[in-house]
Amino acid sequence: MTHTATDPDLADVLAARVGTALGAPCTVTGLQRVTAGASRATWAFDAATADGRRHALILRHDPSVSDPSGDEPDEMAREAAALTEARRSGVTVPEVLTENSETTGPLAGSYLIMARVDGEALPQRLLRDDAYAPIRTRLPYLMGRELARIHLMEPSAFTDAGAGVGLSFDDPLEEIYGRYVTTMTPRPILDAAFRRLAATRPSTDRITVVHGDFRNGNLLISPDGIEAVLDWELVHLGDPMEDLGWLCCRTWRFGAPDPVGGFGSRDELFRGYTDESGVTPNPDTVAWWELFATVRWAVICQMQADRGDGPGTDNSMELLAIGRRIAECEHDLLELLGWQPYVLHLDDPTGSFPDLFDIPTSADLISAVRDFLRTTASDADPTVAYRTKVAGHILGICAREAELGDTLRTQHRELLHRNGYRDDAELALQIRADAADADDPAIREVITHAIAARLAVANPRHHRSPPRAPTDPVGPLAHVVGDRTREVGRQRFRHASSLRSSSAQPPTRRS
Repeated sequence: MTHTATDPDLADVLAARVGTALGAPCTVTGLQRVTAGASRATWAFDAATADGRRHALILRHDPSVSDPSGDEPDEMAREAAALTEARRSGVTVPEVLTENSETTGPLAGSYLIMARVDGEALPQRLLRDDAYAPIRTRLPYLMGRELARIHLMEPSAFTDAGAGVGLSFDDPLEEIYGRYVTTMTPRPILDAAFRRLAATRPSTDRITVVHGDFRNGNLLISPDGIEAVLDWELVHLGDPMEDLGWLCCRTWRFGAPDPVGGFGSRDELFRGYTDESGVTPNPDTVAWWELFATVRWAVICQMQADRGDGPGTDNSMELLAIGRRIAECEHDLLELLGWQPYVLHLDDPTGSFPDLFDIPTSADLISAVRDFLRTTASDADPTVAYRTKVAGHILGICAREAELGDTLRTQHRELLHRNGYRDDAELALQIRADAADADDPAIREVITHAIAARLAVANPRHHRSPPRAPTDPVGPLAHVVGDRTREVGRQRFRHASSLRSSSAQPPTRRS
């Protein structure tokens, strides 16, 4: 059931739950759904008691959990335990008021109510608004200190919070590889990346609490600094450097050049971490985890798209759109692996044959609808405005694919057949089985062409975003230039279960 800010049922139930937690009856006002998250709903509201006290609060609600006797409700309890222990350890987090699970009513599922903290979480504003310019370059150092405090949290606090709340420790490479082979059509660049990860995996002698999603977008920032670390739903035990690599993943730079969330250098991140913990991060280890993070995000994108394609999802459009972001991950992997990207040449994407369906073209029509959505989004309520922007983004993808897709499919099919492969999935499985060499120039041409085509349709601006600062390198960065070069196209590959490997084990280290 989807609730609006005027739904009295949700407000009444929240008043009862908050009143119980505060030990005094209260009234709820200002209930408003916050635009955030592809998996959980977030609401802001105020609760006032009879003595005049007013509490600014946040509700995090996961309506997908309908059976509190199952395993999933423990995730919200685990997040509440994480916030409580983080606060005790000096991490900057909101105070938890209450958490629970219910089977019926407006709060059916699991939920968490906590204090509302002032601050900005939208990355685009943090990276561009003048108000945050003074703190921007200081943030990597502050993030390093926050991460060090997180990694000093006591794991036993989770077990003490209740049955099923304790943290798990699983091999992250094995886990994400298993998800890849069971949920995705094989992709050559991902199999090549998994081989690199297996061959270069660093050892660790530290196992700590790991936040799991510490990044730009999950932090509340003010002009004075970090006001809150949010979104603890992926907390687990592991190598603490996982958090640093995830933070440095290019996805979380949002088009800015600097590697730490787009704000600054790894050196400052490491300095803050060392000042707080006395432990100096190994840059090579963090680089390995950055490669892992890029692969992990690609797999998560597919998982989100699969959720959007299922029943009972009220934000399926957003989830499906995330699936097209895999193209960005593939392009980022080229840089991290040290591969040169493919430069597409397409002088006449429509060909010389007149369009059978006349003018305007389908691309023209889609673009016109997209422009209409852009102009109407500003007048809508926040949720509708956000989803309207997502719809416009999707229409942009469709317009580019309608204009350029056929030509680039033909190009890519010719490259595949020239090298003896039916499709990219077959090539990926050959790389997985060590029967094809991704370092072979002809094979690499096939792989990079597919990535260039997919990215050009999914997000042609991604390859043009500023490169990382030359003083903070991790891997070679190839620049795509040429006035006559046009980055275009998209080859969409559907799931092909018959081509998936039956093994969920990651590739072994080569001798």
